[in-house]
Amino acid sequence: MMGLLIEEILIYGIVAIICLIVVWIYLRKNKSSSSLTQQKVNIAKAEGRFEPVSLYPHIDLNTCIGSGACIKACPEQDILGIVDDKATAINASACIGHGACFHACPVEAITLRIGTATRGVDLPHVKPTYETNVSGIYIAGELGGMGLIKNSIEQGKQAVENIAKSTKKKIEGIPDLVIIGAGPAGIGGALTAKKNGLDVVVLDQDSLGGTVSNFPRTKIVMTRPVDLPLYGKVKFNETSKSELLKVWNEALSNNEIKIEEHVKVDKITPLVDNSLKVISNDGREWQTNHVLLAIGRRGSPRKLGIPGEESEKVAYKLLEPERISGKKIMVVGGGDSAVESAMLLMEENEVTLSYRKEKFARIKPKNQERINEAIEKGYVKPLFNSNLISIEPDKIQLQVNAENGEAVSIENDLVYIFIGGELPTKFLENAGVTITKRFGQIMKKH
Repeated sequence: MMGLLIEEILIYGIVAIICLIVVWIYLRKNKSSSSLTQQKVNIAKAEGRFEPVSLYPHIDLNTCIGSGACIKACPEQDILGIVDDKATAINASACIGHGACFHACPVEAITLRIGTATRGVDLPHVKPTYETNVSGIYIAGELGGMGLIKNSIEQGKQAVENIAKSTKKKIEGIPDLVIIGAGPAGIGGALTAKKNGLDVVVLDQDSLGGTVSNFPRTKIVMTRPVDLPLYGKVKFNETSKSELLKVWNEALSNNEIKIEEHVKVDKITPLVDNSLKVISNDGREWQTNHVLLAIGRRGSPRKLGIPGEESEKVAYKLLEPERISGKKIMVVGGGDSAVESAMLLMEENEVTLSYRKEKFARIKPKNQERINEAIEKGYVKPLFNSNLISIEPDKIQLQVNAENGEAVSIENDLVYIFIGGELPTKFLENAGVTITKRFGQIMKKH
């Protein structure tokens, strides 16, 4: 009996020791992982990537249980991590707002917000119906705070559903709706308008796809399954821009919806009969009962404002990089679009990358690794602390090192400028839409 008891004690003792070892290994691994994440956070803060610039996940530390589900769900790299058994943002500026973390959290500790307690973001005043303070003007998509493709499509659909149900008195003989912007929100809205029998006109200052069409051709667009009206459910986990645009083209073509491309709208004017007048920069006009703004937050590409920028060799987006070879190319900018474009062009061309700051900031970690490698191998020549001062037919002039004002001349065939876009604040205010600076605004999810 005594021998059996001793044997049981030994077994329990061994089990206890094994459990302690497992716990010790877990705690040590957890501590190591926590330390690594904190290092990444510190680096992100130093490089200006910790502060969000758009939609981002806000974590309630009192609710978070540190499950890590949000990290596994995020398709991007190093957006979230775990520190001391709690989730934390790392590179919040790289968040694209897809909301996978929001849906994956088992205790609902994550909300999607725009703006922080100290940094406000200008947003138009939009009602739950997506109508602004101006009767008949609606906003959906990135301009209203939601930039992800699926979310933008859903907002465009819902906005037009509300327009279809609107009790606003309509003027006969004019379109029910003019949609400005042929991106995800505009496409979702146009198909919903057709589904509801609305007469719709779709305008875009560029081409079908909006911001998506400005991605380099091979860039991967992350999206979730979405239901396109009159087309069906589109199930993408990841896809190329060209594949996505093909689906949209097919959906619009099948339903005889034409996009009027290269039409830049300068003004929206409310009329006394409660209708709206849309005026383009070339003087064309459309009178309509409703307007859906789906133009994105970037508005028009920001320009340098230097001599020669109007030259035909200057572009603000990169299309078909595989067709460009043997050129001396200057890429201007330090964000993801600039470095991605430089890397797409570097194999067949001589690429120089000009950035006004001393190092890249707020680019995705993977892009940071790839561009560093490209620079080390000599595929891309970086010119930090530099500014273009003029563009000439066969060369460009740069100011290198702003402190001493040194100017250099570089032979050049093409210039690509990626320095962001102008927020359409003035355009909205001229139409009477109220703009409010939001701090930590919780965004509605779909």
